[in-house]
Amino acid sequence: DLISHYMPDNSERRKRQKATDIRVIVGNPPYSAGQGSANDNNANVAYPSLDGRIRDTYAAKSTATLKNALYDSYVRAIRWGSDRLGEAGVMAYVTNAGWIDGNAADGLRACLQEEFSSLLVFHLRGNQRTSGELSRREGGKIFGSGSRAPIAITVLVKNPASADQGRILFHDIGDYLSQQEKLGIVRSFASIGGITAASGWVRIEPDEHSDWIGQRDSSFEKFTPIGKNKDSNEPSIFARYFNGFKTGRDVWCYDASRDNLGKKIDGMIAFFNSEVSRLSDIKDREAAVDLASNDDARISWNRSLKNDLRRSRRLNFNPNAPRKITYRPFLEQWGYADRPLNDLVSIIDKASPTPESENVFLMVSGIGSNKGFTTFLTKQVPDVQLLFNGQCFPLWSYTDDGTLSEGSLFEGLSNAPSRSHSITGAGLKHFQDAYPGETITKEDLFYYVYGLLHSEDYRAKYADNLSKELPRIPRVKTAADFWAFSRAGRKLGDLHVNYETVEPYPVTIKQGDLRL
Repeated sequence: DLISHYMPDNSERRKRQKATDIRVIVGNPPYSAGQGSANDNNANVAYPSLDGRIRDTYAAKSTATLKNALYDSYVRAIRWGSDRLGEAGVMAYVTNAGWIDGNAADGLRACLQEEFSSLLVFHLRGNQRTSGELSRREGGKIFGSGSRAPIAITVLVKNPASADQGRILFHDIGDYLSQQEKLGIVRSFASIGGITAASGWVRIEPDEHSDWIGQRDSSFEKFTPIGKNKDSNEPSIFARYFNGFKTGRDVWCYDASRDNLGKKIDGMIAFFNSEVSRLSDIKDREAAVDLASNDDARISWNRSLKNDLRRSRRLNFNPNAPRKITYRPFLEQWGYADRPLNDLVSIIDKASPTPESENVFLMVSGIGSNKGFTTFLTKQVPDVQLLFNGQCFPLWSYTDDGTLSEGSLFEGLSNAPSRSHSITGAGLKHFQDAYPGETITKEDLFYYVYGLLHSEDYRAKYADNLSKELPRIPRVKTAADFWAFSRAGRKLGDLHVNYETVEPYPVTIKQGDLRL
């Protein structure tokens, strides 16, 4: 206790609290997974011991690739509260409800079921990060206009004497309710007993994925994954996939005008280099970073740019970096694609190393999308938010040196083509075997995938799977069905990719005129 001499009252309070046998913890912890911008210079406080517990429990049991959400303040509060109660007690929180069905929270849900004898969850909905009909179903925001997150009231009970461990009782407040209607329901129930008296609890049996609500259809597992992670030995259709292009500073790195983009980037680089010069004499490089200007009108910081400042590394404008990027569906922008000023450029390195590198990119919405599953095709490198945290499957792959990718037909030959198909041989054979006698190419399969991913039957049946994992692609029953999907995918892809030049659809105006 390094400051007890200076803050004796607070030190005594802290010691009393730590020595007290606490059995009940009630709270409304803050929700914050991290600062929105490095310019804020207001990163979340690190808690090494607490975060270590999260890493060893919730993160260790999670199958998610990105686990940053597990270090949100309210998740830390759950971890701290469970540990503080020890073997017995009650924890009652009002929190962000994202943990109930979030992909990264599968490990959290698994641990809660192990650690508590009873888990009672009152889901108040209100997720306004959704859109359209889904947003309307979510209803009113519990904490008014300033909140966008769904909210849950959760009571977690540790009772070592209970014979029924890990019992999950769930009550969903329902669709299309306003904020006032929801709060009225909370008042009318008044207590856990009120929900019980109304026979309002539904007992949940989690599935093998630790899904509580929106449980996946097990038949999905029989299909071939569209792509796989490095640890999987399962054959996949695509050999590799990427996040979309991510700048980390869209306001600076995108513009409708190439000239304006160049002026913005040139100005920020000049200001960064002036900061390098101004702070170069400070021996303590961390102190130098802390003294750097956070003027949003002149620079946008991130971790890599601050590392460059620590090393006193100057930047230069790259005249080859500006290129067309598909920023949103049917919206191209000029983007500055150069590693020092971008967060994520692997898709450019591996799938479009120069602006002239031809490719076609099949993008699917990222895991955990609140807006439902969708897919899009583009000939330009897609931004990561073209679709929500999108994952991108290019038709072609390039190697770093511009030669052909490993395993391709022309590998090792001089003057070889600079690209190869991203569709795997195993993936193609899997579909060729299903339709003997048919001549199916990798491009045919590429467009089959695109066509099938637009199937309303497929999207509806596997909606819960598609919200939590990458698509898996079934083999349809007949060759005629395969070709129907492949032709449809190719035609639809042509409309999406070449929307600026395709023949306009004929329209008959029955009333009014084009000014409408």
